[in-house]
Amino acid sequence: MPASACPLCHKPVVAEFRPFCSQGCKDRDLLNWLGEAYRVPARVEEDEDGSGLDSTPEA
Repeated sequence: MPASACPLCHKPVVAEFRPFCSQGCKDRDLLNWLGEAYRVPARVEEDEDGSGLDSTPEA
């Protein structure tokens, strides 16, 4: 995908809506952010007591 392509639909970028091609793609991207469609995968780990603190005694 060239640097001058809309990240959503890959059409050429319009300067007024940069980095998107139109107001529609710009709005769709905002709705994706608001709807939490963009996420970083994470693995949740909890301790046995659920406190999240390290209860291992130091030597």
